Amino acid sequence: MKITLVTIGRLGSSPEAALARDYAARATASGRALGLGPVEIIELESKKPGKAAEAETLCAQIAALGPAWLVVCDEHGRAHRSRDFAAHIGKLRDDGHRRMIIVIGGADGLDPALMATAREKLAFGIQTWPHALARVMLAEQVYRATTILAGGPYHRD
Repeated sequence: MKITLVTIGRLGSSPEAALARDYAARATASGRALGLGPVEIIELESKKPGKAAEAETLCAQIAALGPAWLVVCDEHGRAHRSRDFAAHIGKLRDDGHRRMIIVIGGADGLDPALMATAREKLAFGIQTWPHALARVMLAEQVYRATTILAGGPYHRD
């Protein structure tokens, strides 16, 4: 199952961008034998400001990627423990889903119309996180999920 993080905003050559790419590459490498990956990050810029314009840009990219299990990041979503998130990804793969798309919107969040099309909402907890760090945290959790599914050591064991 391919895992694609689709995000609004380009991080350029920032340390956060490098770290997110590193975690995506690690997840791709550790997930390959598990039927997970590649893990990719697609950064988008909206031509106009606002959630509706961002949603148009995001929806066009999502449609171009083809059928997928769509997850949106939202503060009101469900927060998973790392093991539960890994198990969820493994179940989606085992159920035959070929792609999972996880969307991070702009600074103001996601348009309600786009959120209504998602299969689920994912939260990083009750805190507010900087946009760039949310991307790193998501990429890290995908990497952690692949290592958990691969039977690697986990610090909570």
